[in-house]
Amino acid sequence: MQTLTVRHVTQYTYANPVTFQPHRLMLRPRDSHDLRLVGANISLFPHGNIRWMHDVFGNSVAVVDFLEPSDELKIESVLTLERYGLGGLDFEIEEGATSYPFVYSPDDRIDLGRMLDPHHPDPHGELEAWAKGFIAARPTDTMALLTDINNSIHKGFSYNLRFEEGTQPPLETLRLGTGSCRDFALLLIETARALGFGARFVTGYLYDPALDGGDSALVGAGATHAWADIYLPGAGWVEFDPTNGTIAADNLIRVAVTRDPSQAVPVAGGFTGLTGDYLGMAVDVSVRCVRPEEPLAAA
Repeated sequence: MQTLTVRHVTQYTYANPVTFQPHRLMLRPRDSHDLRLVGANISLFPHGNIRWMHDVFGNSVAVVDFLEPSDELKIESVLTLERYGLGGLDFEIEEGATSYPFVYSPDDRIDLGRMLDPHHPDPHGELEAWAKGFIAARPTDTMALLTDINNSIHKGFSYNLRFEEGTQPPLETLRLGTGSCRDFALLLIETARALGFGARFVTGYLYDPALDGGDSALVGAGATHAWADIYLPGAGWVEFDPTNGTIAADNLIRVAVTRDPSQAVPVAGGFTGLTGDYLGMAVDVSVRCVRPEEPLAAA
């Protein structure tokens, strides 16, 4: 078990005071057997009223109504949490699903629903052909197949930290051979769906021990991170991070899970002002290990 603290600051600046529309924040994880939320605090400037809700996926969402105009908007989230490692790849897949292809149970198919269906056009079957190229034989080992795809994206594509909003379509990532963590996650999800797997998008943070004096250096630390969940009977949702080529890694801090990346924006909202008022946005994220003597953030 590791105790970690996450500080996530999003700051917008404007040429003149503007009026803020309601904002939607996805910054607070849910407690689970592998992640326990010890403390959470959100600070706002200007002041605002916060109401909480659960979205259709059960994610914790804060809706903020800001009380006054301002030429600056600052949202700071500080989390303290305990992350429990589950033994990496030490999980059991049901006997009937250890080899691909397999068929989900009728209940699983109903509940997975749209997470089984590709969401992006593939008119000439490029993505499907790329996906099927990983199938060495029929049957083939399920984990070996998914591991090959995950590693192929990690080793064969160039990471590019993009600041543009949104996520690249999977075909664009496939053709360019480059993308951000969100792009790689979506490519893996759509590839898995093309092969009949249930898959979903995960957004959160990545702890890199190198930032606390450790040896490893991971891609995606120091920013929000994204990866994929793939559903395997018996094992449940298994985390695949194609950006770093890891599976079920305990340095991933899950905040929200959604069917599509567009549903997992950490900070979303608008403003009313003049053309040209918006000057820019800055985001700062830090994830570090808490030493035993350090105080924990309040809930």
